[in-house]
Amino acid sequence: MNTLHMARKKKDKTPNQQLAQAIIDQYQPQSVEDMQNALKDIFGPMFEAMLQGEMNSHLGYSNNERGQKETLNRRNGYTKKTLKTTVGDVPIEVPRDREGTFEPVVVPKRKRDVSAIQDKVLAMYAKGMSQRDIAETIEDIYGFEISHETISEITDSVLGQLEEWQNRPLKKFYTFLFVDCLYITIRKDYETKNCAVYVILGYDVDGQKDILGLWLSESESKHQWMQIFDEIKSRGVEDVLFLSMDGVSGLEEGAKAIFPNVTVQRCIVHLIRNSIKYVPNKDYKKFTAQLKKVYGAASLKAAEAEFERFKQAWNQYPGAVDVWIRNWQHVTQLFDYGSAVRKILYTTNAVESVNSSLRKVTKKGAFPNENALFKLLYLRITELYKKWNGRPLNNWALVRNQLDMDEKIQERIRKYENGGFYIGKYEVGIKEDKYRAHGEDYETEHPTTGYTPVIQENKYVYNWVRCNQAQELSRSLATGERTSSLM
Repeated sequence: MNTLHMARKKKDKTPNQQLAQAIIDQYQPQSVEDMQNALKDIFGPMFEAMLQGEMNSHLGYSNNERGQKETLNRRNGYTKKTLKTTVGDVPIEVPRDREGTFEPVVVPKRKRDVSAIQDKVLAMYAKGMSQRDIAETIEDIYGFEISHETISEITDSVLGQLEEWQNRPLKKFYTFLFVDCLYITIRKDYETKNCAVYVILGYDVDGQKDILGLWLSESESKHQWMQIFDEIKSRGVEDVLFLSMDGVSGLEEGAKAIFPNVTVQRCIVHLIRNSIKYVPNKDYKKFTAQLKKVYGAASLKAAEAEFERFKQAWNQYPGAVDVWIRNWQHVTQLFDYGSAVRKILYTTNAVESVNSSLRKVTKKGAFPNENALFKLLYLRITELYKKWNGRPLNNWALVRNQLDMDEKIQERIRKYENGGFYIGKYEVGIKEDKYRAHGEDYETEHPTTGYTPVIQENKYVYNWVRCNQAQELSRSLATGERTSSLM
């Protein structure tokens, strides 16, 4: 009996299956197109039934209901409308009322598109599809036409978001900035010009990626870079640890004029490209293999020894060797930091990867104006943010540990970490006289900040406090008493 009951229960169809079977029984579809036409027939009555329900709620009585009504407002026929849906064009009739106060929600007035087509158009545009390609794709998939003007209006809707993004306040501190340019063709004054688009990629204190902005100029120059650095400073950036660049003349001096404490690193990959210009093709592999032993050495001493061997081995190409002699400081400074930091710092590949993604959507030809270019680049960048998803860089914990080994860098990072700020070195009480008097031992961790103290001359010394606790801690230090917020 139980087995028979279970078998019957298993055969019972769910409401969804029953509905699907009813559609199949009614329409007898033989192809995907037949099924799509069946769904179009069903969509219309579904929308109309929902609209009738909204009208009933609006008037306070149902259709054909007899008896006294609480309102003098009455139904007043229908308005025909063709909706654009995911299964194609669907004609419906929208109920009206005499007073014209009915505001439908399921299909608002003056709205015909219920396919969420805007998001689909923006997604296709972000992938570099032209207006013509988008229009053809929409017609092929959804069965209705969309004009080039409509596509342009949809994509123009992001210009406000673009302006807001370009002028947004930036974070106060970045551990790494990578700068680079890509060149785009734009039509100006009846002629086409190759213009430089400046891109800055940053890693914040938590190792999360951020594109600080996009800037357009007719060429790449140190003066333009200085203006850009000045702008990002005015937008809130106070300090940068490292700046990785490709070697534009004067860029290093310009960056240090705005951020005096920044360490500027020339991209080693670009130096390799510059040096192999002087090396015949037959020697490329041997040359680069020995060069890798220099910048890939385990220590500065090993790098210097390998560099001496490199200079002797390739002195027949003085131009190639001279590139490295002139830029040797950019190799030696890498060894001031751990291998995880060096791996990030030695190349601009991070920003070049961003630019490669941008080139994929800009390679089809010249842009008619700056707005057309920037809205496409902005939509592409929003796709990159989705891909990154706020995740920190791989092995970021190791990078942070290696950065913290340098006391000066550690001090700069702590100033901005977790929303805190530096208020100086405070002697938080004499060990026996103050905090021990409260009957508690704080040798391992400060009750407010969570930072481990350093005992200097029998005193607890803490370097950092969180922003929202600075005043309370300062008052506690001055009076020797603990406030409630410090307990």
